[in-house]
Amino acid sequence: MSAGDAGDKPPEADAEVAAIAAGYAFTGQALDLGALLRDGRCRSDAQVRIPLPMLNRHGLVAGATGTGKTKTLQLIAEQLSAQGVPVFLADVKGDLSGIARPGQAGERVRGRAGEVGQDWTATGFPAEFLALGGLGHGVPVRATITSFGPVLLSKVLGLNQTQEQSLGLIFHYADTKGLELIDLKDLRAVVAFLTSDEGRPELRNIGGLSTATAGVILRSLTAFEAQGMADFFGEPEFDTADLLRTAPDGRGVVSVLELPAVQDKPLLFSTFLMWLLADLFHDLPEIGDADKPKLVFFFDEAHLLFNDASKAFLESITQTVRLIRSKGVGVFFVTQTPKDVPSDVLGQLGNRVQHALRAFTPEDQKALRATVQTFPKSSYDLEELLTGLGTGEAVVTVLSEDGAPTPVAATRLRAPESLMGPVDAAELDAAVRASALYGRYAQAVDRESAYERLQRTPAAEPEAAAEAPSRKAQKARREEPSLVEQVVGSGMFKSLARSVGTQLGREITRSLFGTARRRR
Repeated sequence: MSAGDAGDKPPEADAEVAAIAAGYAFTGQALDLGALLRDGRCRSDAQVRIPLPMLNRHGLVAGATGTGKTKTLQLIAEQLSAQGVPVFLADVKGDLSGIARPGQAGERVRGRAGEVGQDWTATGFPAEFLALGGLGHGVPVRATITSFGPVLLSKVLGLNQTQEQSLGLIFHYADTKGLELIDLKDLRAVVAFLTSDEGRPELRNIGGLSTATAGVILRSLTAFEAQGMADFFGEPEFDTADLLRTAPDGRGVVSVLELPAVQDKPLLFSTFLMWLLADLFHDLPEIGDADKPKLVFFFDEAHLLFNDASKAFLESITQTVRLIRSKGVGVFFVTQTPKDVPSDVLGQLGNRVQHALRAFTPEDQKALRATVQTFPKSSYDLEELLTGLGTGEAVVTVLSEDGAPTPVAATRLRAPESLMGPVDAAELDAAVRASALYGRYAQAVDRESAYERLQRTPAAEPEAAAEAPSRKAQKARREEPSLVEQVVGSGMFKSLARSVGTQLGREITRSLFGTARRRR
């Protein structure tokens, strides 16, 4: 008997298969996930799919390590690209760079394709490789401190709620004074001033910021920079509009953020992913329901984003996810269990691909039961099914074309058509250098911003012109001063301290996460 045959099953079994198949028989464009698994057989006559217009209703890809989540991301990304939809993938382990190269038709691939009724063809897809701060193989992705904003930066720095609010006041001060915060040294310079003798009176004018808290923030910034984090902030800043491109042949570009070089900085890269998403939300216009998404954004290792998050941070995530779909962006969170995602966010994820779960410990059992409760009612014993799925198999439910949940379907997933593994590092570097984005972002630029302004002595500084420097002062200038000494000793700071409120800049409009765009 072939894998696609129904076998000697009672009529009610065939009726159930037919009912599930009918739930996935969409009339419009759709992505093909795989074939239904029922009673130990793969039913190639019952295909499991996702309607293309429903991809902006968000989703979840979950499962234990080694169950096939990465290949599922690759499979979905390929089909989105083929239908002209740009995709963003975070490649944490370096496994996804192969999406740019045709796959290899081995015995396992041919076997899987035959089981699920897939017409498999080796195909590479248009890809752009990115790297945070240029660490690793990819076009550098940087953000300015100003656009990153106080809420996301507080998350990266590990600040508590009080310190987060205080950092927001510091950003407000810099915004109103027209002090651009491009990189870490800009922000440290502003905080150093506010904790100096000349700057302390300024604290009273921005309300609620104590010298002690400002000092804690300054020390956190100094330690953060000492850990080698400065490369991630600066200019040229990455324009998230570059994630929305299509190739000359009409296929969507798959932007792969290569993260192996920063695997040991999970809090940093997960927060940077949220910055990219928040920036898209900030800039994109409303389009309502569309025939297909403008972008599908896969948020890998999503649990890192929610761990120890403040209430304000979680509320901002929830609001962003709720509203960004009307701008044509679909978000898929990728993690081990639905329990990793807060319920307010989980409730907005209409498309679900749940790979196998382990149940070795009481905590595992609890997570398994919680996962089962998030699925629509079905005839499956989901607790048993989810612990018995093989690699490349998943329990699926998605939103149908009318927005209703489809029947729960155990699914054997299709094989990706691109290379299932990384490409050679030299080949990856060559692709990066050939990228149209490389010339725009490769070279860091350090233009004049808050640090330089605060360090520079104005030409018409009366005190400097009237007072001849002593020998002691001349010796001090020959020695390398600390950053704080450079900042608080500058004439610019003294000028600022004397002219509170007289040199106001235009305050920056900030969005849900306090993110902002000042330059394009």
